[in-house]
Amino acid sequence: MLQTIAGFDRIGEENAFAVLARAADLAAQGRDIVSLGIGQPDFPTPPHIVEAAIKALRDGHHGYTPATGIAPLREAVATDLNKRYGVDVSPGLVAVVPGGKITMFASILMFGEPGVDILYPDPGFPIYRSMIEFTGANPIPIPVREENGFAFSAEETLSLVTPKTRLIILNSPANPTGGVTPKSEVDKFVAGMEKHPNVAIMSDEIYDQMVYDGEKHVCLLTYPSIRDRLILLNGWSKTYAMTGWRMGYSIWPQSLYENIRKLAVNAWSCVNAPSQYAALAALTGPQDAVHHMVAEFDKRRKVVVTELNKLPGISCATPKGAFYAFPNIKNTGWKAKKLASSLLEESGVAIIGGPDFGILGEGYVRLSYANSTENILKAIDRMGEFLSSRKAA
Repeated sequence: MLQTIAGFDRIGEENAFAVLARAADLAAQGRDIVSLGIGQPDFPTPPHIVEAAIKALRDGHHGYTPATGIAPLREAVATDLNKRYGVDVSPGLVAVVPGGKITMFASILMFGEPGVDILYPDPGFPIYRSMIEFTGANPIPIPVREENGFAFSAEETLSLVTPKTRLIILNSPANPTGGVTPKSEVDKFVAGMEKHPNVAIMSDEIYDQMVYDGEKHVCLLTYPSIRDRLILLNGWSKTYAMTGWRMGYSIWPQSLYENIRKLAVNAWSCVNAPSQYAALAALTGPQDAVHHMVAEFDKRRKVVVTELNKLPGISCATPKGAFYAFPNIKNTGWKAKKLASSLLEESGVAIIGGPDFGILGEGYVRLSYANSTENILKAIDRMGEFLSSRKAA
């Protein structure tokens, strides 16, 4: 029998893709399925971005590029961050990578090993814990609580730091909760981290342009005291409806940049050339489609919260960012994953059970409102009928 290293026994996955596959199977059988499971915009990639990729192909951009991305794109990333946040970023510290997960994978791989701690949000994106466990490091959950508006607590996070801590992962706006951590809390966290100069930080800011109700995204690049150990994760997938293009970027400290370059050379060589030219057009071209999409998400967000709070046993805090709602289902009597599974199989509604995002996710489910208002209303209506007619199993 073939044997693999023990790490592969520990690696997890993102259950949203399993739910998506099951929903597709049921739809293929003729079932009417409303999918509020997967986290991707339901808008097409803006036409000028698509045309830029087509032009790149016609212009002969068919070969390898530098491992960390073409120079004009890295320069455009630096310019965009300066324009939006007033920070100076060297294009020489930008790495263009095939999607956001690569930055997670690389960061955790660089710092994770048996005997060390890596802190991550719980509930949080499941790949954080999966990759931490893969490296053999100890996954230490940072509680993300509803009573705190699903923002992380600086005091609680700092209290978890020990001499074994190598890396802290933060995410705001957050998946799966839609929580946005306010500047006052980020300020406290950064001030506290000055006592821990040997601990790195990875800030997942992939939803940075999706904030509502007058909230302002706080980019960790704006804090000089942590720049020499900060890894910023961002990309094009959510903001520009480019999930299938696999376009992400990260900003690295000078001391780690050679590591990500070498990893690129060993693992993926480079991101495909035409997609990089599409990403360049996204950053340098009109932003109207982005503003339209976020405004539409904002409308749907209000519908989702209003309608969910009408359902028996459900209460839903108002998300401040991203395109997720994370309603509390504790008063329904259902366990979260069982409810999610039953809703899909019996009512044709695809959502994700909270425990797929961590131990503290029990008692919650995640709904993505990256779907039409019509479908959202249909899904929530079906949820109401189900909860009114079925006792908790």
